[in-house]
Amino acid sequence: MKGRVHLEERTLRLALIHQTKGASRVLLRQFLQFDPSLKFVFSLSVKDLTSNFKLSSKRASTFVTHLHSVSNRKQLLTNLSECALLPFWHPNYPRSLRSIPDAPLLLYAKGDIKLLGKDSYLSIVGTRKCSNLALASVKKVLPPLLNEGFVIVSGMAEGIDSVAHELTEDLGGKTIAVLGFGFQYCYPKVNKPLMQTLAHNHLLLSEYPPHIPPRKWHFPERNRIISGLGFGTLVVEAKERSGTLITVDQALEQGREVFAIPGSILNDFSSGCNKMIQDGAKLVQNAHDILEEWEVQKGK
Repeated sequence: MKGRVHLEERTLRLALIHQTKGASRVLLRQFLQFDPSLKFVFSLSVKDLTSNFKLSSKRASTFVTHLHSVSNRKQLLTNLSECALLPFWHPNYPRSLRSIPDAPLLLYAKGDIKLLGKDSYLSIVGTRKCSNLALASVKKVLPPLLNEGFVIVSGMAEGIDSVAHELTEDLGGKTIAVLGFGFQYCYPKVNKPLMQTLAHNHLLLSEYPPHIPPRKWHFPERNRIISGLGFGTLVVEAKERSGTLITVDQALEQGREVFAIPGSILNDFSSGCNKMIQDGAKLVQNAHDILEEWEVQKGK
């Protein structure tokens, strides 16, 4: 990779392998376990991959061909020009992510990378069709958290995610959006102006290279990063059967705090939060309920 000497060679190798067709997080971990430098990967044959790494012949052939292709290397150079690369060994890689199950091996970042050096993050998630009451709840809870220096993490989806990002921007705070796609895309498309604002004033993070479009399974995968970044996850509004609960389950698996804003028993969009509280999530009436838990965490 001539001309990119300012980036560590191991990072370049990881990025190239990461974007190669046929690669996966499991395979990358196997490669790193065998040889952390990743140099050996470039001498692997189809037979090596099928016999030693249990790949199918078709997948192994696809991987070897694409790994050594000119188009793959050109794509890497394009990606490098569009964003920063943060492998898991990089000093700017978020400390909070290092210990979670299946931590991303490589993150792509666009915007203010200094935000990854902060100590206090809170993840905010919820329904894509939020009520006026949910909007008012975020407006009540958020200002004191921002005054205490919290960075707000969410997923730039419609509804609560967008509200959290936009309100943080309006109040002069800082926010990180974790995306389920590469930076060359925007989903939902209506959020393109928001995405541009976040890239300019805040931070976009993704474990998908810039040229990778959104896929249905990407969003549950990225949720582990949203919950993993924060010391806790605040659920503002959610149905009892909701994709938001995937993030909550991952937060619990990661040993993170779960907070929920209660709602009316007559509102289906409050049923998820109410059930979480019933199951042990901390009921949030104001920012103090979150800050109190944060002080306990800092004292440990």
